Amino acid sequence: MATTTLPSSLLLRPLKTPQSKTNTLTLIRAQSETRPQNPRKPPKRRSSYGTSRRSIIKKSFSQEQVVFSGPVSEDPVVGIIGGGMAGLVCGMFLERRGVRSTVFDTGIHGLGGRMGTRVIEPEHLIFDHAAQYFTVSDPRFSELVDKWMEKGLVSQWQGAVGELEAGGQFVPLPSTPPRYIGVNGMRPLADSILSETSLVKVVRPCWISTLEPYNGMWHLSENGKCQGQFDAIVVAHNGKCANRLLASSGLPLIARQMKRLELSSIWALLAAFEKPLPVPCSLEGAFVKGVDALSWMGNNSRKFSFGQHSGPECWTFFSTASLGKQNKVPQENIPNVTAEKVKMKMLEGVEIALGLSKGSLQKPSYAKLQLWGAALPTNSPDIPCVFDSQGRAGICGDWLLGSSLEAAAISGMTMADHIADYFQSGGSRGDEFNIGLHNEFLPLQGYDIGQFPGTVPKSRTENLEAYQLSS
Repeated sequence: MATTTLPSSLLLRPLKTPQSKTNTLTLIRAQSETRPQNPRKPPKRRSSYGTSRRSIIKKSFSQEQVVFSGPVSEDPVVGIIGGGMAGLVCGMFLERRGVRSTVFDTGIHGLGGRMGTRVIEPEHLIFDHAAQYFTVSDPRFSELVDKWMEKGLVSQWQGAVGELEAGGQFVPLPSTPPRYIGVNGMRPLADSILSETSLVKVVRPCWISTLEPYNGMWHLSENGKCQGQFDAIVVAHNGKCANRLLASSGLPLIARQMKRLELSSIWALLAAFEKPLPVPCSLEGAFVKGVDALSWMGNNSRKFSFGQHSGPECWTFFSTASLGKQNKVPQENIPNVTAEKVKMKMLEGVEIALGLSKGSLQKPSYAKLQLWGAALPTNSPDIPCVFDSQGRAGICGDWLLGSSLEAAAISGMTMADHIADYFQSGGSRGDEFNIGLHNEFLPLQGYDIGQFPGTVPKSRTENLEAYQLSS
C-alpha cells in the first residue's frame, strides 16, 4: 500500500536533524535520561507539541490529532492502562510476540478489575464481588481456561444456577454450556496470568493522569510524576476516568469511540448470614426476575465449598441497572444515607425474590456495599479492539465485543497481536493498521450483570418461541 506524502508545511522540524535511525534513538534516550524526575511544569504554549517532537499535528474534531512519523524503536515497549482481564491478557500475548509492556492499575488490594474477590478476616468470609462465573465459547479463550484447569485454579460450577421469579419460583438453567468459577475466587486468575510472564511489568496502585507525545514516544505521568515512555499505548479501561484521560490526548478518534460507550451502574451488596437462607432447590446462584431492586443473588460459601459448607453463608447480591441509575453517586465517596437506602431496598428485594414476608429476613452479621459506577456496557461496536496507527494507541476491553470475561480476554489477545504486527511492519504503513475507529455502536442484550456466551436468558427464549408461534 502506498504511503501518503503529507504537505511539507505540516512537518515539524527537529532542533537537530538526526544523522541516522540509530542516532535518532540515541538522542531520544539521552534526552529522557537527563530529564529531571520531577520536572517543573512548562508554561502553556499555543497548540504545538514542541519543535523537537517527531510527530505531525493535524486539526481533527475538538482536539488535534497526533501523527507519529518516526520509526518504531528496535526494542519497543507498550504502556497498558488498566490491569483487568483485557489489559493483563494483552500484556501476556505481547510477550508471546517478544514485546515488553508495563501495566498500570489503580487497584489497591490487587489486580483483576472485575475479577474481584474479597476475603474478610478473621472470619474468613469470601465473596466474588464482581464476575460471578464465566462460560467459554471461543477456542482461544478455551486454551487459557484449560491451563487454569490444569493448575487447579478453576473448576466447573455444578451447583444449581437458574432464574428466580419473585415469590420463590426457581427454574434451573441448562447444564450446557458449562459454568466455570475460580476455585479460590476470581482474583487468583489475574495473578496466574502474571506468573506466566517475564516481560510484563506492573505498577500499582497508579492513576495515569496524563498522556503526552514527545520525541516519537508516549510519556505517561501520574499527577506530574513521570511513569515512563512508550512506543505505543493501550487504554484497557473505560468510564469517566478514561474519557478524562483521552479528552486532551491528541487522539480524537479514539476519544470519540470511547465517549460513545454507554455504561450501567450496579450496586453490589456483600452479606453474611449466620443461618442458611430459605432458598428453593438449594440454589447457589440465580438471575432474579420481577424484582425492581435485585438482579442476581449468589451463595459464595456453597460455590467455593462445592456444596459442603459450615459457618456463615456469604452471599453476593447485585442490584438492577435501574436501581443503580436511580441512586447514582460518586463511587469514591458514597453518602451514608444513600448506602443505607440502597442496602435496605436490596435486602427487601431478597425477601420478595424468596417469597418471604416483609421484615422476616434475618439481619446479616456482615454487610458491605459497593457501587460499580461503570459496571457494564449497554452498547458495543462489536469489534475486538480499536487502534489508531497514526497515534500508535489502542483500546481493548470486554465492552468492545460484549460484557463477559471471555470478551475481555479475546479483546486483549487481538489487541496484542495487532500491535505486534504493526511493530513488525516498522510502523510506517499509515492507515492500513487502523481498526474500529468509525464503527457504530449497537445495543447489547443479556443479563443486568453481563453476558454469558452460550447462555440464553429464559425470557429471551420465551420471546423467541412466542415470535415463532405467531409467525
